[in-house]
Amino acid sequence: MSTAPFDYNTARPRLIIPEYGRHVQRMVEHVLGIEERDQRTRTAKAIIQVIARLNPQLRNSEHFERTLWDHLYIMSEFKLDVDGPFPKPTPEDLESKPARVPYPQTQIKYGHYGKMVQRMIDQCAAMEPGEIRDAYTTVIANQMKKQFLVWNRDTVPDPLILKDLGELSKGKLRVKEDVQLAQTADLLRTQQNGPRNEIDTRKRHNNGGGGGGGKKRNRNRKKNRY
Repeated sequence: MSTAPFDYNTARPRLIIPEYGRHVQRMVEHVLGIEERDQRTRTAKAIIQVIARLNPQLRNSEHFERTLWDHLYIMSEFKLDVDGPFPKPTPEDLESKPARVPYPQTQIKYGHYGKMVQRMIDQCAAMEPGEIRDAYTTVIANQMKKQFLVWNRDTVPDPLILKDLGELSKGKLRVKEDVQLAQTADLLRTQQNGPRNEIDTRKRHNNGGGGGGGKKRNRNRKKNRY
């Protein structure tokens, strides 16, 4: 009595989309052999319902049905010819790469200050001269000094910050002579400790009594139980 040879998956035709399994692949091969176009289309729609149940996570996708039909065409190696709701894709469409995302090429003269500081300077320079612009100029100068200390924690001379501010603003922004920038030690301390919240140091009283009165009453209550 002869024994039938083992049927290994390695000896079977490869699965184009393994996630759907071999039974779905056989369905696709079956629909390719149907001669009548109407019957072939009805069978293809039935296969779409099957693979939709096998791939329920795609229901949250915006192009859910289109993706299923694309998978069907792919499993047929683009040989399926039916009246589907979507045009049949081509192998070139699937192999095409997406367009390259352009990277912003903004030129920054001093990288350690960052883009935000440059934007702040440009907006402040466009303001009308006056007290408001002077106040913003001082805020920007202190921010520049803070950013500078991120890269160099040793020291940062105020004249250097004012010089860079004049260059970045093309001479439009200047801090008044009587205005002092924040101290280096204060800025470093803020960076290390972070902003502090106000702490309420007032003592809380329970029902108008002292802080320890409640604990004493509880101890006396326990003693009187026995």
